[in-house]
Parts: sequence; structure tokens; C-alpha cells
Amino acid sequence: MKVGTTVSGLLLVDKPQGWTSHDAVARTRRLAGTRKVGHAGTLDPMATGLLILGINSSTRLLTYVVGLDKEYLATIRLGTSTTTDDAEGEELARASVDAVAAVTPKAVAAGIGALTGAITQRPSSVSAIKIDGKRAYARVRAGEEVDLPARPVTVSAFELLSLTPGDGFLDLEVRVECSSGTYIRALARDLGAALDVGGHLTSLRRTRIGPFGIDMAQPLAELDVAAGLIGPTDAATRILGRLDLTEQQAIDLGHGKRIAVDGAVGTDAEAGTAVPAGPVAAVAPDGRLVGLVEYRGDYAKSLLNFPLDQVADAAQTVAAPKATA
Repeated sequence: MKVGTTVSGLLLVDKPQGWTSHDAVARTRRLAGTRKVGHAGTLDPMATGLLILGINSSTRLLTYVVGLDKEYLATIRLGTSTTTDDAEGEELARASVDAVAAVTPKAVAAGIGALTGAITQRPSSVSAIKIDGKRAYARVRAGEEVDLPARPVTVSAFELLSLTPGDGFLDLEVRVECSSGTYIRALARDLGAALDVGGHLTSLRRTRIGPFGIDMAQPLAELDVAAGLIGPTDAATRILGRLDLTEQQAIDLGHGKRIAVDGAVGTDAEAGTAVPAGPVAAVAPDGRLVGLVEYRGDYAKSLLNFPLDQVADAAQTVAAPKATA
């Protein structure tokens, strides 16, 4: 099935190692039969795991996906630092065998603890952050020196899963839950620096973005757009919560009018609890996503209207798998 211009939604892809996020978008464009495909947050070619793509009008939802918290599984190698803070960079320094052997599990735990919670992190110089309109990694490749300023991030979980000593190195398997904008390779770099042996990332797998888990994703090589598409109503509700409209409210919002809402309260689709002031997914009685709204007192005001390219949305909403916690 070709999606063309009649179907919109989010597609969850399990990106393999060696592929760029742009490669994944290009493949999806061919399979979906549309140029209107975008992604919510890049994964480096070395990394694998969850990549969320938007198709047609649902590319508008990607802005709200980018800011969601994320979960990763990673391998940190202590004993060597690199130019890119990962295995693809050139070696900068190597600690002595004795220095690495002297690193204790207690010291590792203390280092991880210091990097957990609300912290200030300096992004890797080869990140995708733009400096005067140009990506930091592009400036590094052009021979420029890049020193990005530190910024606040939140690492809500930094869990050591296993510790494996090697010949002059120590490999840590870890699980990280963090806010958007956190760099796992920077955690590897900073942990190694704190332990005075250096460190870098040797593997990275993204396993969750907000309510979307890797178990919901399709391998890129086996991608079936029609089968995997999560319709815009379901996608927006999972991300933002839901406000059910009457027929007249749906018409009014579509015309850009404010609508009165009882107590300015919407409900979360899964928990049935009150949602914040906005944005919230506004849903017509027939299940169509009318748009995104925010509450202004006892009124809801449209932030973004969605076009009528949701032909398969009702079926997708029923068929879409449950989100993970």
C-alpha cells in the first residue's frame, strides 16, 4: 500500500547500526510514496533503536515528540578517551593497565551517582547542535575547534547493569533514562574523566521515547508502512492527552474559533486524569484529530489544525499497540 497524500501518522522504526536517520527517512519516503516524511531526533550511525517518523500532516506532531524523555541501553568503555566520545573517534588518551585495574565498583557507583539527577552537561563537540547555522560535527570535520557551552539536563535513571573487566579496559553496561537533549556519550566521557581513566561509548540503543517503546517498532529492513502507522488521533493522544469535542465544537475549532470547555479540563486517554493547560489533542466525535488546543480559562484555543488526510485513522487507532511505560 502506498500512503500518498491520503494517510497521516507516526511510524516507529528500529534503526540498524550503520544507517543514518536521513537514510531511514529516505527509505520510508520510497515505501510510503510521499516526500512528506520527517524524524523526531537523530540517531548516530553507530547507534541502533527507536526512531520516530512522521508522515504527511503528522510531521506536525514531531515537534512534540522531540521534547519527550528517552531511555537508552549503552556500553561505556573506561580506560580510553576519544575525539568523538564514542568508538568512531580517534584515541586521545589511554590510561595505564594499573590505573584501570584500580577502579572499583564502589568508585563507579559514586561516579554514576554524581551524574544522576539534575546536572549540567557539556555536549560532545560532534553533536548535531547548530552553531551560527552550521552543525557542530560539520565544523569539527572541517578542522574547526568547537567548544559547546554546558547546559542543564536531567538524568532520571543511570543504572549499572553489569561490569566486565578486560585487558586494560573496563566495560559497563548501563541503562539511562533522561530528558531530551542529554548526550549519552557525554555521560561516558564525564564518568571516565571523574574516574581519571577516560571513557567513551562503544554501543548505544534507544529503547523508548516518551510513551513509545522499541517493542512497538518495526525493523527498518522489514518496514511495512501501512501495518505500522499509528494514526494522528492515537499518536497525539498518547503524547499530549485528549479533549473530546461535540460536532459543533469540531466545526468551530476548524474555523479558528475558541470553544467553551467545562472547567477547562481534558482527560488523559490511558489514565483518565486531568491534563495540563495544553497543548491537548482535540478529537471530533468520529475520531478525527481536529487539531491541538490549549486552555485559556474556560475556553480552548486552537494552536494547530489538522487537514483531512486521515482516511485510515480510525482503523489505525484500534490496531495500534499499547504504549509502554
